Parts: sequence; C-alpha cells; structure tokens
Amino acid sequence: MTATPSPARTIRVDLGERAYDILIGPGLIASAAGEIAARLKGRRMAVVTDEHVAPLYLEPFMAGLAAAGIEAVSTILPAGEKTKSFEHLIPVCEAIIRARIERNDAVIALGGGVIGDLTGFAAGIVRRGSRFIQVPTSLLAQVDSSVGGKTGINSPQGKNLIGVFHQPDLVLADTDVLDTLSPREFRAGYAEVAKYGLIDRPDFFAWLEDNWQAVFAGGEARIEAIAVSCQAKADVVAADERENGRRALLNLGHTFGHALEAATAYESARLVHGEGVSIGMVLAHQFSARMNLASPDVAALVESHLRTVGLPTRLGDIPGGLPPAEVLMDAIAQDKKVKGGKLTFILTRGLGQSFVADDVPASAVLGFLEEKLSA
Repeated sequence: MTATPSPARTIRVDLGERAYDILIGPGLIASAAGEIAARLKGRRMAVVTDEHVAPLYLEPFMAGLAAAGIEAVSTILPAGEKTKSFEHLIPVCEAIIRARIERNDAVIALGGGVIGDLTGFAAGIVRRGSRFIQVPTSLLAQVDSSVGGKTGINSPQGKNLIGVFHQPDLVLADTDVLDTLSPREFRAGYAEVAKYGLIDRPDFFAWLEDNWQAVFAGGEARIEAIAVSCQAKADVVAADERENGRRALLNLGHTFGHALEAATAYESARLVHGEGVSIGMVLAHQFSARMNLASPDVAALVESHLRTVGLPTRLGDIPGGLPPAEVLMDAIAQDKKVKGGKLTFILTRGLGQSFVADDVPASAVLGFLEEKLSA
C-alpha cells in the first residue's frame, strides 16, 4: 500500500490586499497547476528555470500547466550565482514580453534562490509589474529567498544591489524536491534555517540542535523546520515589508557573508550564499563578543553547531584565499543597510537576542577582520 502524502502546511503572509499563501509539503510540483489555476484568473504563464532544475522538473511542470488549460513558455538559464546579472535579466524580460504576459497572467520561478531573485526582478519591472509565483527547489529558497518580495541581481560592487520589492502571489515549497539536492546545497540552505533560531527563537535553535539529523533525513522534521522558518519570516515581513526596521534582523550574518561572496567573485566552487551566511553568523557573534555585547560562549556554541552539520565557519575555510581586510571593508561599505555612510550590523546580546546595531565603528570592524584573516 502506498502511503498517503502528508497534507501541505499553509503559512499566510499577511499583507492586506497583497497577502499570499506559502504551501509547504510533499508532491506540490505535481499539483502546482491546480493550485495556480485556483488562485489566478490568467491562462498564460512564462516559466523561468535553470539547466540543473530543468531536466528534473520542467517537463512535468509544463505538462501540468497544459492539462489545466494554461498556455506556458519556458526559459532555461545557466545555473549559479553569476546568472544574477544584467546579462541574463534582459533575455528573461524579453521572453516575458514575447509571451504576451498580461496583468492577470503570471511569471513563474522554478528553481533556487538565483532563479527566484532574477525572475522576480523581471516580473517586477516588465509592464511595471506582473503577477509572480515562486516554486523554490532548494532549501535556501524555500525558507528564505522565495518569501518576502526581495528580488534583484548582483553588481560587481556587491550582492543584490540592483532590484525591487515585488511580492509573489503564491509560493509552492515542494519538500520532495529537496531529496535531489547535493549535501553541500542542503547544508547551505540549513544555514538560513538556523538563522531564524539565532535571531529571536532560541527554543527553535535548541530544537535544531536536537533534531538536525532528522531535518537532513527528511520527513516531518524537515517540514516542521521549513514551516517554522517560513512563519518566522512571514511574521517579520508582515510587520516591516520594506525593511525600515525589524526586517533588517533577517540579515543576521549577511553583511559579512555578502562581502565574502563579492570577494570570491560569486564563484560557487569556492563559496555559495548559505556558506557565506554561516561564516557571517559566526563572525557576527564573535564580533558581538569582541564588543562586549555577548558572551564568547554564545559564539562558540553557534560555531560548534554549524561546524557539526558540516558548514564552513571560518575565513580559512574558504578555498583560494581572501583579499586584505580593506577590500572586504569596501564591500561592506556597499551593503544596502549602510545609512548616511554609517555601518549597520546585526549583532547579538545572547543566543536568540539579535538586534540592529547602527553606527558600528569601521575601525573596530577593520581590526576584527584583520585579526580573523591572520588567524
């Protein structure tokens, strides 16, 4: 007898007239067309994916849309962080225009965070805004980048510096697809899961310490971890959609992490986003200890857990070496959270006690990075 799949969990992102659902559970790609048709009046879709995801899911996904009476065209892009560029944004925009996507139709991102970010940006600017659906196929995308409406591409000067806020109309997080991820990709996504515990849910972080192996194995523990992560982000986005205050906490570890990604020229062989976030979260906790805001024991606990699950936690874990601290500081100065030229970091006063620290002394950050680079 075949087991009946668990019903999908539904998380509501409460944004008034622009509210939308996140569906989390197994088999959602197979039922995607029905979920989409039930929510959108349009019957024309433009699907964007990448060369890794397409062989696995594009054909059945397109067949499902056709069976539901939805006319769809697809665009396949190269995989990897370097795809988040003007070079690939332009052909996606042109493909959407050629598909004659109208206001009731939709653009669909079928892929990980890179595809979601770039496709959402294209959907946000073509015809001054098209409907948008996220079908995230990586753990990182399911718990972070597919939720909240941040879309964009990278600049050589920094990560995600070009983009718009454009909320999706629906997010379909099929937990079955995560079984096709490499161990490295799954671990990278797990860094974002752990982040929610470290922001303000210490009980969730403690649960992860006890259950991370079950999360990696799949099943109900994985669904629970994704649902808690999505609920945490949905709560923050509903309260602060455009990052005027509390939403900045979601960037724990990202100021350091984005600088490391820029320093490695977005070469995924050296560093992927979740790995940068892992190292960045450890650095944020260590820097908090250096500034006498939190106990060094907290930083040690965070590093121990992330290292136990197999994530990099130190600058020396990045292959190929890094540029001097001054170069990393240039990337940090381009961070979107900089206001009036003053550095802003997400720091912590203890486990699950993160806060927005404005006007962090650049000299203190520079000295800290020099110390870590020489360690």
